[in-house]
Amino acid sequence: MTVARWAQNFWRSSDSDSNNQRFFPNPACQRRYLFDDALPVNIDALIGDYIRQYNQHKLSFPPVSAGTSLPPPDAGQSYLLYLHIPYCVILCPFCSFHRVQFEPGEAGNYFDCLRREIDLVTEAGFRFDELYVGGGTPTVAPDELAKTITLVREQHTIGGVSVETNPDDLARDSMAALRYAGVNRLSVGVQSFDNDLLREMQRLDKYGSGEEIRTRLQHAEGHFDTLNVDMIFNMPHQTEASLQRDLNILTDDVGVDQVSFYPLMTVNSTRKKMQQSMGSVDYDREKAFYGLIANHMLACGYVRTSAWCFSRKPGLFDEYIVEREEYLGLGSGSFSYLGGKLYSSTFSINHYLRLVQAGKTGTFGCLDMTDRDQMRYYLLMQLFSGSLDKAAAEERFDGRFQRTLWPELTMLQTIGAVRNAGVQLTLTERGYYIWVMLMRNFFTGVNNLRDQMRHNIARETAILEAE
Repeated sequence: MTVARWAQNFWRSSDSDSNNQRFFPNPACQRRYLFDDALPVNIDALIGDYIRQYNQHKLSFPPVSAGTSLPPPDAGQSYLLYLHIPYCVILCPFCSFHRVQFEPGEAGNYFDCLRREIDLVTEAGFRFDELYVGGGTPTVAPDELAKTITLVREQHTIGGVSVETNPDDLARDSMAALRYAGVNRLSVGVQSFDNDLLREMQRLDKYGSGEEIRTRLQHAEGHFDTLNVDMIFNMPHQTEASLQRDLNILTDDVGVDQVSFYPLMTVNSTRKKMQQSMGSVDYDREKAFYGLIANHMLACGYVRTSAWCFSRKPGLFDEYIVEREEYLGLGSGSFSYLGGKLYSSTFSINHYLRLVQAGKTGTFGCLDMTDRDQMRYYLLMQLFSGSLDKAAAEERFDGRFQRTLWPELTMLQTIGAVRNAGVQLTLTERGYYIWVMLMRNFFTGVNNLRDQMRHNIARETAILEAE
């Protein structure tokens, strides 16, 4: 689902609604890139560069201040609840999510406060019908996790519970405990079965060899309604042969329900460590790797749940797809999207504990999105799943959606990314890769937003000490 699967917009460097400001501010770029069919790769690169620059401008919280709090819930609305567990046994060099080294005592205090925060928002009137638990590694403290899931299910009518884990937590007893707690979707971070790549990612010693991981996945099949495997592609030393072997293991040897293939993402805070351990990323190979993945998965009977997620059975969802726009995140390092605003919880675990113990949520930052920002975000996330219902979009935005975003929609059709299919806009085959690239750059921007919140910790300290 979600973990910050939020925030904003792209397409332009200004919030102006003037019709003469298009996707490419330079007319020469329009002529060169839009109408020369011999330059599709240049179009992709240009879009990627633009999104990176735009995110640097737009994805930024204003200075943190005391008194930031969540808005009240809408009457009668049910939300998706995201819980962030920031603890990991090892800190992978490529990961930019909010995570810290696992310490059992500190983690116990954290889970106590997380359950208190759940009580606080429940008392405030929030109602939830779906739960997603991410991290970090939520399963580092299985008893605390089960206790927390049970609390949510006792207070709310929860239809689905999704939890992230790592391969070493696939012991039969652990899976049985998760299933008993109500987990029906387990998402396992595998990344690769290639031992050389696992060593570069510093995962081999902790999580086992590719052969060991494959065996654990085979034993995990059937314990949950959905077993999802997270993989990474376009790693610096990954080859097509290595990727093809991973694909064969997933579809032929294990036969998992669902596979999510994420392009390797880099941010400033992890770039140096990742380069030292894994090498530098070559984005020129990304498109070819994605084509190999899509062709293999579709040929093996999987269907696209999103641009980078493939499912064996119909009706399965991608954790990055949220049909309802609004959701609530709890725990240090979580994000919420409510009422057209992006809220961030503090990234300081000590501050988080202090706030919750004082009877507050961990919220400590807010970014207000314009109407146009919200429309762009809606467009991005809806088309990520493959199609956008035009009537639903118009209803959501009071008949202003296509009228407001006509430059963006025209651009997408001009470069061959989307097709106007009557009542829907649908991604073309080319559009699926463009959307992978857009989402990579979008989430890179969100990861940089995480860096900003980490840097704000000193200011938070001053504010809290002054209260």
